[in-house]
Amino acid sequence: MAFSVNTNPSALLALQMLSKTNARLEVLQRQIATGLKVSSAKDNAAVFAIAQRMRGEVAGLNAARGSIDRALSEVDVALAAGEAISDLMIEMKELVVAAKDPGLDSASRKSLNDEFIQLRDQINSIANNATFNGRNAVKNGGNSIQAITDSTGSAANVITIAAQDFSLEGNTVNLLSLTSNISSIEGAGSVQALLETSLDNVNEALSKLGAGAKRLEIQKEFTGKLQDSINVGIGNLVDADMARVSAEYNALLVRQQLGLQALAIANQGPQLILALFR
Repeated sequence: MAFSVNTNPSALLALQMLSKTNARLEVLQRQIATGLKVSSAKDNAAVFAIAQRMRGEVAGLNAARGSIDRALSEVDVALAAGEAISDLMIEMKELVVAAKDPGLDSASRKSLNDEFIQLRDQINSIANNATFNGRNAVKNGGNSIQAITDSTGSAANVITIAAQDFSLEGNTVNLLSLTSNISSIEGAGSVQALLETSLDNVNEALSKLGAGAKRLEIQKEFTGKLQDSINVGIGNLVDADMARVSAEYNALLVRQQLGLQALAIANQGPQLILALFR
């Protein structure tokens, strides 16, 4: 190799290697700071694109879980109203049976009838006030309960729970059209038949709401597991192996020091030329 004061090949080579070491150290420092081996498209364009698409799915599933939570709250309110109405009707049945007692006087029958009417009218009060987020699934003309279940919000993947009309105007509680009351033994007998039918209808409607709530809970649990699986998949793609990063980082620090030493030695080469001119 010729001696030259213009060109120092050894120094250039040492500088190239040192630059590579420093560049890799910058990459590792970014991985240490972020915990990611792929934090931007320039790190790995294909993997970054896949990870971003999967993050979009997770975000969509977050919205789905929010929709399911809202629907569960609506069902809880509807169930609370239906159970309260069912309890009222049990109380009403007790009054009806008591009114069939032939030993009662007219004043007692009137008292039983007045209480019965008050309980009956309370049914509408409960049904009309069972509202959550502006929606009511148990009043006359109520809203069905719906929840999206996937990351796209597709209409094909929606859980729908039909509204159950617990009002006196509906077909579930058949007590509004009563033409008789329980102020007589005969009236109590006819009311009892309607009341028992209505109670069966209410309990059947509660069963439908309960089954819908169970389905929503199962879907919510599955959605959570799906999110976890996707997050693990994203981590496998982009997360840095910190043990490996630490080992490589320490090795590169040593290499950096050696590179600086090699560059310093190579830079001393042109000084040897002075010896030729003494």
